[in-house]
Amino acid sequence: MRTKNKLLYPFSLLYRLVVDIRNFLFDVEVFHSKEFEIPIISIGNITVGGTGKTPHVLYLVNFLKDKYQLATLSRGYKRKTKGFLNATEHSTSLEIGDEPKLIKQTHAKIKVAVDANRVNGINKLLSQSEELELILLDDAYQHRWVKAGLSILLVDYNRPLKDDSYLPYGNLRENASQKKRANIVIVTKTPENIKPMEQRVMLENLKLFAYQSLFFTRMKYQNLINVFDRSIELNIEMLNENNSLLVVTGIAQADDMISYLKQTKADIKHLKFSDHHNFKNGDIETILHNFRKLNSENKFIITTEKDAMRLNEFSQFDDEIKRYFYFLPIKVAFLNNQENEFQSLILEYLKGNSKMAKKPNYNFNKNDN
Repeated sequence: MRTKNKLLYPFSLLYRLVVDIRNFLFDVEVFHSKEFEIPIISIGNITVGGTGKTPHVLYLVNFLKDKYQLATLSRGYKRKTKGFLNATEHSTSLEIGDEPKLIKQTHAKIKVAVDANRVNGINKLLSQSEELELILLDDAYQHRWVKAGLSILLVDYNRPLKDDSYLPYGNLRENASQKKRANIVIVTKTPENIKPMEQRVMLENLKLFAYQSLFFTRMKYQNLINVFDRSIELNIEMLNENNSLLVVTGIAQADDMISYLKQTKADIKHLKFSDHHNFKNGDIETILHNFRKLNSENKFIITTEKDAMRLNEFSQFDDEIKRYFYFLPIKVAFLNNQENEFQSLILEYLKGNSKMAKKPNYNFNKNDN
């Protein structure tokens, strides 16, 4: 969680006033949310960054991509372009944003688009493809101009909503009470060994309504994959006290990743950049300089999958460096054997939609992965 600066508190009060008025105007329908006939699933958060949104979006894409003609739509945070854009396999992170690029890179066959105006973006997608059956809205919990058919809210286990404050003093984008708009709430980054009592405490603190479903997930780390050649993997168990690691991150919360890598007993130096950092040539030189300074001959550069996608766009890395440059993939794992239940809720929503109901030959088996 970001360090709180008391000087920012007055600005936090002003921000709260603006956001609360805006939500009130939507609640009393002075501002109107647009509904669409096509199924729309929104996934987002109330706190800024670090809730594990990208892995959860990728989980949904992977789960649904073979069942439906789907598209993802996001604003393309920190991109240098404007308006509506379709992602291609050659799009850069500066053109479409890092998360859309990662989705397109890992799922090349699905449609990925960006538009800060989600209503316009949905209309564009619908005009481009009559076959489109589902749209996933990425990071759109606060984008109330669109009424999603199913809304998924992510809450970081390590950052309880009740203990947080509004931006910029705290991390809240809006009042924690606005979690009422979610159909599904997922507590992310949950410890693998969490006790039932701790889960009940979390449930009591969230104070959810009867219509809301609660799930717990954790981040499951995979084998290391080479940034420049994804066919090359490195088992994390092969790292030990004889290795030196330069960990390069440009994400909001890297503590879990660092803690995981520390289990290898390797010597770790963390080079931390800001969230969604747009790497520049000078940053690459800094990375190379710090890597060369590592004492061990058995050394690696480790980064996140999102950062790897951006760093891969630079040409300063020679073949020798590329051999030792890996990213650490993560996947979502549900606790309490809840995965089938979660998938069933998603499929039941889609099955109940009028457009989906007209389509034969869909198998809505809740055990279907």
